[in-house]
Amino acid sequence: MLTPLQIDPAALASGVNNVWVLTVTFLIFFMHAGFAMLEAGQVRSKNVANQLTKNMLTWSVGVIIYFLVGAGVSSLVGGGANPFGYIAGGSDAWIGWLFGAVFAMTAATIVSGAVAGRAKLRAYVTYTILLAAVIYPVVTGLTWAGGFLNDIGPGFQDFAGGMIVHGMGGIAGLTAAWVLGPRMDRYNEDGSVNIIPGHSLTFAVLGTLILCFGWYGFNVGTAASVFVVEEGSVALGAFGDTVGRVALTTTLGMAAGAIGAATAALAKTGKVDTLYVANGMLAGLVGITSNTNAITWIGALVIGGLAGAQLPVVFEFIEKRLKIDDVCAVFPVHGSAGVLGALLFPLFAIPGYSVSFVGQIAGVAVIGGWTIVATALVFGALKLIGQARVSPEHEREGLDVAEHGVNTYPEFGDPGADVMADGGNEIIRTDGGDREIKMVVAMLRPEKLGDVKQAIAEVGAPSITVTNVSGRGSQPAKKGQWRGEEYTVDLHQKVKIECVVADVPAMDVAEAIRDSANTGEPGDGKIFIMPVDEAVQVRTGKTGPDAV
Repeated sequence: MLTPLQIDPAALASGVNNVWVLTVTFLIFFMHAGFAMLEAGQVRSKNVANQLTKNMLTWSVGVIIYFLVGAGVSSLVGGGANPFGYIAGGSDAWIGWLFGAVFAMTAATIVSGAVAGRAKLRAYVTYTILLAAVIYPVVTGLTWAGGFLNDIGPGFQDFAGGMIVHGMGGIAGLTAAWVLGPRMDRYNEDGSVNIIPGHSLTFAVLGTLILCFGWYGFNVGTAASVFVVEEGSVALGAFGDTVGRVALTTTLGMAAGAIGAATAALAKTGKVDTLYVANGMLAGLVGITSNTNAITWIGALVIGGLAGAQLPVVFEFIEKRLKIDDVCAVFPVHGSAGVLGALLFPLFAIPGYSVSFVGQIAGVAVIGGWTIVATALVFGALKLIGQARVSPEHEREGLDVAEHGVNTYPEFGDPGADVMADGGNEIIRTDGGDREIKMVVAMLRPEKLGDVKQAIAEVGAPSITVTNVSGRGSQPAKKGQWRGEEYTVDLHQKVKIECVVADVPAMDVAEAIRDSANTGEPGDGKIFIMPVDEAVQVRTGKTGPDAV
């Protein structure tokens, strides 16, 4: 049995460091759940499954390509002597590769939010392959792997990827969205903008908070040397010098970003926009990610606040001036915020830390230029051969059905309502009078569907057809807001219930619907009763009331 004095200090340091790196790596991986929820919430319900699939395939395809090609290309560009040595390098090398891989896949998944709702899955996967193999590795090769950007002045400084990962991903997303063109109906012929709200603000906020949680792994985890060996003894490494500052500035930048975005939205629209607050938290994090290890706490507040405040301004410029349809606002959240953080680094660096405007400007220009050119070439080539964008028919139908053959929300109403389906053991009433066939049609609030289904079943007429519809009646129009832009909601979401009866009096059904759907407020809906000329049962061939 080994005594403490017999433990190899190098083995101890290596073991603890590897556990630390793996822990934060798994935390960064969990950010994919955040990206999935954030992006799914900001797209229409007919495109949710497509967005979720892209996020899963980003990791699944990208991480394999990064292992086989990308990490080696990065080392090669940076001048590594044995660029692909990690493939057979053993445990330490594989852990180091995985730590780099989660950063690479973060950059890749950012792009999916910009091209949501119209990019073909095969086009996105093709771009992910090339990003993981070449586009992102060239960026890391020029920077973290030792490339020439380290030789300009004191070198380009980016601690955890504010520009290298997030800025690059945001610029790539904007470029891809520009090449693809906007979604159908996004712009009118005169250039005016139509607001297309996402389907779930809840998902978007949940995704934001998951990303904020994972970001502690992203930033604090980059201070990855817990222990070092000095003169035969174990001592705290860079972890001891930087971890507290990184944790503090990450937290302050996140909070300041939310406040900056809320303030800018309030000044712009007179309301604190929920989505801008969520996006502002992320923009604040992006803004301080490149400099979090070497800025003052005041710098974190200023940079985070500015990164949040620029959101409405930059998004409006992209949307209304450039006419680029960046669905999930990936450029103002990741792109411009990453650029801002990198360029402001020298202003707020702690005393004695070597960083210059020349090095930062050069890094931003080279990374941005390379990303724009490479992304435009890939999506431009795909567009040229007709493989970049889905057909107008598929875009109208929704990518969930067109690309995956699924409906993300196949059911609606209250699935827990105890309602007897047609053909069950419930005895259907037969106390009607003249056995005339009539149809009862009702337009109702969606949230009352469960109560109505129960009420209709209780009067002996459980066979109904339900459709999601939009309509306009006495209910007044409302003003909606999506990412700071107001739009008029004059077609309200309703459910249309159709119930054909013969032996059950139609008025009984109508009264049951009215009693169960009534809230006393405008917009409760209307009920119509109309005669039906004939009915035919497909299975038996019965006609008339017997078919009903």
